Amino acid sequence: MLEKVQADRLAKLEKIRQLGIDPYGGRYDSAQPIAGVLADYHDGSEGQSADIAGRLVLLRDMGKMMFCHLRDSTGQMQICLRKDTPGKPPKGLEETPWALAKLLDLGDMVAVSGPLSKTRTGEVTVWADRLTLLCKSLNPMPEKFHGLQDVETRYRHRYLDLMTNPDSMAVFKKRVAIIETFRSLLKKRGFVEVETPILQPIYGGGAARPFTTHHNTLDADLFLRISPELYLKRLLAGGMEKVFEIGRNFRNEGIDARHNPEFTMMELYQAGADYEVMMEISEELIATSAREVSGGLKLPYGTMELDFTPPWPRRKYADLLKEHAGVEMGEPAAVRAKARQLGIEEVNKDDAVVVNEVFEAAVEPAMAGANTPVFVIDYPADICPLTRRKADDASIALRFELYIAGMEIANAYTELNDPAVQEANFAKQLRGEGDAAAMRVMDEDFLTALRHGMPPAGGLGIGIDRVVMLLTNSASIRDVVLFPLLRSQAK
Repeated sequence: MLEKVQADRLAKLEKIRQLGIDPYGGRYDSAQPIAGVLADYHDGSEGQSADIAGRLVLLRDMGKMMFCHLRDSTGQMQICLRKDTPGKPPKGLEETPWALAKLLDLGDMVAVSGPLSKTRTGEVTVWADRLTLLCKSLNPMPEKFHGLQDVETRYRHRYLDLMTNPDSMAVFKKRVAIIETFRSLLKKRGFVEVETPILQPIYGGGAARPFTTHHNTLDADLFLRISPELYLKRLLAGGMEKVFEIGRNFRNEGIDARHNPEFTMMELYQAGADYEVMMEISEELIATSAREVSGGLKLPYGTMELDFTPPWPRRKYADLLKEHAGVEMGEPAAVRAKARQLGIEEVNKDDAVVVNEVFEAAVEPAMAGANTPVFVIDYPADICPLTRRKADDASIALRFELYIAGMEIANAYTELNDPAVQEANFAKQLRGEGDAAAMRVMDEDFLTALRHGMPPAGGLGIGIDRVVMLLTNSASIRDVVLFPLLRSQAK
């Protein structure tokens, strides 16, 4: 069937060439956005015209007249092509406009211009007096023009998804707007946007398994960054007092509805701040994006309505652990017993790691029903090697994670800037204590930067993909990443 359709379109392609028309067009930058044309139309006004371009998504041939729907990235509208089109084709090609129209198929990209008016059914229409072919489509559009439904095809062939699903196009436009809102708000606060290495000789700033590659000229193994944290802190030491970066991180781990190995993070650091300031910034960035990009502070997410109105609740890690797991953070034996009850392997793991695995298993699912964002504060210090500890309780780190609809959205610290304590924490990781995915080589240059002096600071990382999921009511991270990593079709 596909071969027959392609053969028919190839035959039309040749006929178009015989008309003296290039089937793959050329420069055409005079077209108006369709959404703008529709917004500016005034019913009954004389002399209105439009010049639009896009893809044909509906085509009804009525003999001497064709009604089509043309879609661009802003919307779609009706056009009418007529056999008696009063255009002025090149000499010798008097029949070209209608002859070309009869060779069009769904999926072809065209431009038309002409007067505007409404049809008897009330639809605003361009009555085309000029038709330009921009690109002949050789493959048919998938399924029906009104929407590609198969998720595997949507993710694997994103161009088909965007071509046929206006809702998908809207999600990715909102993604751009959310990132721009973050960027604008941070610049108003005096932050400077920077770029740090993606290829790193030592990975750090998180507990994750990295992707490894090799540089031939230097004959050196390198890692795709799991976080830009240690480089951004070097900039603090160098005197850049407010810095942020929006970019890709890479973690060689699982894939599911909330995880993609390549993902987008926003990280910022502010000299003189602490994790309380980071909470204020988190509220401003996400609540402002909800209001300005998605239309309000109360938004649907699945079956819930999320309320992003600040301020957001602060809950202590230890209190939530007691409430939902029934154990005290400072009682290792009870925590390990709970871990075994939950089916968590706790042998040969640091106490703090077991505590956190119990928290993830017992507390995070319980938080999924909260209809407001929640800051979980004051984490076990032994799983926070880059974080300052509480002055009156060294077992507690001044750290928060922001949870919304059960998802971790942000992670922030009052930053550790004592080089001796930082070196001791790194050494503990190197001895194999704590998380097995942590740094495996001491970052001596980072320690040198701390010894020169890094100011007290607050740091914040926000997962852009998950924020977009929440603010566009998208169930999967694959719905908000243009080209998610997928299993090969051969497998």
